[in-house]
Amino acid sequence: MDSTASTPALDRIRVGSAPDSWGVWFPDDPRQVPWEKFLDEVAEAGYAWIELGPYGYLPTDPAKLADETARRGLKVSAGTVFTSLHRGPAVWDATWEHVRRVAGLAGAVGAGHLVVIPSFWRDDRTAETIEPSELTAEQWAHLTKGMERLGHEVRETFGLDVVVHPHADTHIDTEEHVERFLDSTDGELVGLCLDTGHYAYCGGDSVKLIETYGERIGYLHLKQVDPEVLAEVVAQGVPFGPAVQRGVMCEPPAGVPALEPVLAAAQRLGVDLFAIVEQDMYPCPPGKPLPIAVRTRRFLRSCGA
Repeated sequence: MDSTASTPALDRIRVGSAPDSWGVWFPDDPRQVPWEKFLDEVAEAGYAWIELGPYGYLPTDPAKLADETARRGLKVSAGTVFTSLHRGPAVWDATWEHVRRVAGLAGAVGAGHLVVIPSFWRDDRTAETIEPSELTAEQWAHLTKGMERLGHEVRETFGLDVVVHPHADTHIDTEEHVERFLDSTDGELVGLCLDTGHYAYCGGDSVKLIETYGERIGYLHLKQVDPEVLAEVVAQGVPFGPAVQRGVMCEPPAGVPALEPVLAAAQRLGVDLFAIVEQDMYPCPPGKPLPIAVRTRRFLRSCGA
């Protein structure tokens, strides 16, 4: 950061990007760029931190992954898992088996966080409605207690902090659902990964959330939505996957929310936070992500990050 710049330095914010910004949603898909190209380009774009993306996309051997990232000047901030803990104790063993692999790899390469996304109630590929969009009281109890148990076990076993990611077409999405989740869980066990794009997609105000529940914010995903596309998506009841293909998630700073006040609010919390860029655009042409990533990194530097 140029110390002479007029923009205040956001010295508590550590910026990175993720396979998602390269159109990667699945461990293996012919429409996605090879993992080597992602690593080469994310480093070329000027990012120092990455996430693992879908487990199995990047090498799962810790030594190989550590070597491939280190020689490009990259470090891993987090792994990601999807869970369906609202279904109760019956899913715990299968959940833990998946978590164990992802958290084990993330921890082995120096990451400090596990991003946990609730399962979709609407299929992101087929748009089929899988289950009701609202949970029963019993399911909410399963969800909150299950996340607390997961937070405890992941920290004890792998030394990682669990940060739960509100996400479109999941049961933790709107302001009402996010606040209910936070009010029903122990902040010592479970933090929040605030994805600015998903929260705006679902009608939430990221700055307000940071200012109200700041002690729970453990991680950020930086993303924007195109308000015109979003209005169409909401009016037509379009599921998240097809909405992404319509371009609902757009390149900063063209969309909402404005990221400068979000980053400033996060800086005021006075804690170190990762801010990982994610621009959902699966599928996309292989040449599309790098120029966007370069411009986005330049924009974030202009914000002081």
